[in-house]
Amino acid sequence: MKIEKKILPKYFDDIKSGKKKFELRLADWKCKSGDILILRESNNKTKKYTGRVIEKKVTYVLKFKNDDLFWTKKEIEKYGLQIISIE
Repeated sequence: MKIEKKILPKYFDDIKSGKKKFELRLADWKCKSGDILILRESNNKTKKYTGRVIEKKVTYVLKFKNDDLFWTKKEIEKYGLQIISIE
């Protein structure tokens, strides 16, 4: 399945360069390993697409809710969450 999503320029550049090898998204849509994620760069000020596009194959999807986490809501609100990509 091919899935299209908007992406901001600063994240687009990091994915294009290979520095960023993950995406953090709200799980309000279905995605699974093997899908193709089409990321269309969007200018946040003009709300228009820039014309730059990247296609990436989804290799792993981790979905979670607050109940699945090890930390309290208070800790998450204080520190936030981070996703760490490793090789």
